[in-house]
Amino acid sequence: MLRSGRLRVVRRRLLQALPVLVLATFVVFSLLKLMPGDIAITLAGENATEARIHEIREIYGLNRPFLVQYGSWLGHAVQGDLSRSLATGEEVARSIARAFPNTLLIVVLAMGVALLVGIPLGMLAASRPDGLRDRAVTSIASLGIAVPNFWLAMLLVAWLALDFGWFPATGAKALQDGIGPALHHAILPALALAAGGVAEVSRQLRSSLVEILSSPPVRTLRAKGLSAGAILWKHGLKNAGVNLLTVITLLFNRMLAATVVVEAVFAIPGMGNLIVNAALTRDLPVVQGVVFVMVLVVIAVNLTADLLYTFLDPRIA
Repeated sequence: MLRSGRLRVVRRRLLQALPVLVLATFVVFSLLKLMPGDIAITLAGENATEARIHEIREIYGLNRPFLVQYGSWLGHAVQGDLSRSLATGEEVARSIARAFPNTLLIVVLAMGVALLVGIPLGMLAASRPDGLRDRAVTSIASLGIAVPNFWLAMLLVAWLALDFGWFPATGAKALQDGIGPALHHAILPALALAAGGVAEVSRQLRSSLVEILSSPPVRTLRAKGLSAGAILWKHGLKNAGVNLLTVITLLFNRMLAATVVVEAVFAIPGMGNLIVNAALTRDLPVVQGVVFVMVLVVIAVNLTADLLYTFLDPRIA
């Protein structure tokens, strides 16, 4: 029964995801088409003849109707063919395969920091609501949310990279070059990205735990003599799992988008830099390919969260 419920969750989520995928790629495709200038002239060069410009339009299908161009791209994309870069001629899938691990490593590290720091802070604040620790954690969380990622990133570069020389100021290392060098380059970007995540996790967990710990069942356990620590760990954190999973899911998706700014500061060749450079040069296949992959990642993350919900609370299935 539970398994069939989970299958229903998967089918429902996938059916909901298809319109999202089409809408997101269609909007980006439309916006790029509305940008001023002629991409055919950009590719051919400013001094190109009309014949050469017409030839470029023929080669890349730029003279076809808008919906035909989008439909053709989408049909190839769902088959795994993301076309080639207009600027370099490289396969878009190859460019993404090279950039995506750098972005994913930063996001995973940032999520790890957010959870390892945010969960204990949230539990500490909830253990004595409105106490000194609670006010201190709440103040730190408010500061973490208020500080912009790019400002914190520049501060970390100036302090830990340039002044102390503990970490590289820019660049990234692929995991194939060794996990040590890859992590060494990814720590500062992850810390810049994790500040808001720590604040979000701690605040949301604190709110959930305060509500749970003040509920009648928990008051009954307290009256029976169960220690505050046991109540917090065995009952509070367990019952807050669904809300915490929601926060983690939203936070992961938000961090994935926020890497654009962080990668620009640290000059990391990730998905953020890839899509920004492609947008500036109107390299439509690259922009569309990055958006397509990022939407697929978000869909996969949301689907995983939906399945985990059924384990945390079988009633959801």
